[in-house]
Amino acid sequence: MSAEHVSTNIASKGDRVFNAVNAILLGIMGIITFFPLYYVFVVSFSDPSSYISSEFKLLPAKWSLASYKYLMSTDAFLHAIGNSVFLAVVGTVLSLLVTSCLSYAISRKRLQGRKFIMLLILLTTLFNPGIIPPYLLVRDLHMINSTWSLILPVLTSGWYVLLMKGFFDSIPASLEESARIDGCNDISVWYRIILPLSLPSLAAFGLFYAVAYWNTFFTALLYINDFTKQPLQVLLQNMLIDASTAAGGGAAAEMMSEQRIPPETLKMAAVVIATIPILLVYPFLQKHFAKGAMVGSVKE
Repeated sequence: MSAEHVSTNIASKGDRVFNAVNAILLGIMGIITFFPLYYVFVVSFSDPSSYISSEFKLLPAKWSLASYKYLMSTDAFLHAIGNSVFLAVVGTVLSLLVTSCLSYAISRKRLQGRKFIMLLILLTTLFNPGIIPPYLLVRDLHMINSTWSLILPVLTSGWYVLLMKGFFDSIPASLEESARIDGCNDISVWYRIILPLSLPSLAAFGLFYAVAYWNTFFTALLYINDFTKQPLQVLLQNMLIDASTAAGGGAAAEMMSEQRIPPETLKMAAVVIATIPILLVYPFLQKHFAKGAMVGSVKE
């Protein structure tokens, strides 16, 4: 047996050992990461009476939708969900519109002042103004206690603009020239040529924006005083302090006391409801996400 064949066998054996150890470690890490989510799911579907009287179990002693029925019967929780859905949908659409338009504009070399505009965009990624300047801006624009205060100040991101610009730079200029020969103007080229070719980047950034808007919390604490206009994440934080926050009085509060629903199951059910929308959106964007996440990273 040749020395080269022996070294190949040793290498392949070493690779198998490495792959096995790597799989075991990743499996353990996966279980550690997944188990809290699984426990939240189990507790949320546990019957209130059986949860109070039972010890820790991997499966509910008795399945129940009491916590979900209670949450869905409260005006405060329904308002919070509606506010978060509005932020995620409207905010994501507007952010993608602004980001794609600005990225396309600065990717065209004929734009006057292009380098200066890119420098200003780059500065926004290097320096953070903090809390006070944005708050003063929102206050002076009379957007305090308005849902738009959670969208307009963060309508786009300088980092996302630069990444999408790199994607637009990779699109052959001949496509735009052909479209102009056919009579298209800048808006037509952007709408008919650029956007259809940009679905991977739009899907990736759309998911980033949607998650950011859905998880809006700190800015809502700063700008929103009306309880009915607060997003879901603020309500969840309040529920961690007092689970009855979601009741808001009335029939829902009576239902909570009559069924003796423990605060723990309510909190877990609220977390599940807050997590499901993003988990449902991702599979539809998955085929574009892997490619879109690499936009601007490879220069042809």
